[in-house]
Amino acid sequence: MLFLDMRCVEVRNHAPDIAAMDLFVVPTIGFDLLYAFVIVRLDRRDLVWINVTTNPTAEWVARQITEAFPWDGAPDYMIRDRDRIYGTIVTRRLRAMGIRDKPTAPASPWQNGVAERLIGSIRRECLDHIVVFGEAHLRRILRSYTRYYNPASQHHLSM
Repeated sequence: MLFLDMRCVEVRNHAPDIAAMDLFVVPTIGFDLLYAFVIVRLDRRDLVWINVTTNPTAEWVARQITEAFPWDGAPDYMIRDRDRIYGTIVTRRLRAMGIRDKPTAPASPWQNGVAERLIGSIRRECLDHIVVFGEAHLRRILRSYTRYYNPASQHHLSM
């Protein structure tokens, strides 16, 4: 039990230096699939970045990371799952920005709990109550949700 308490203290001490990212799928009224990408800081659970695409690629994800953080404002660590979308292009971008890549263990979404919880909140509080018509519509919805989720935050968000 003491070991777990010490790890919690360690994470709490380093939380300002940690961010987490994840992708989630959103179906549209026409049964197309859109992909939303989120980055959240662990310390205050601020939604730092959110964007939408119809075709996520490693290049697109790497560009989102670059746009989310100014070069002097990047976190020290980035938690992510082991999805193949985070290929060598993404890991090289993280390394170039001075961010240490921290992939979770296989089949362990609980290890990226902050991002998973944020995605669950987006679904429960927003997307479960709305029919998405397309990419532009989803962007407007997520922009509105971001203002609700980060009311005092002045982060620059995509859209």
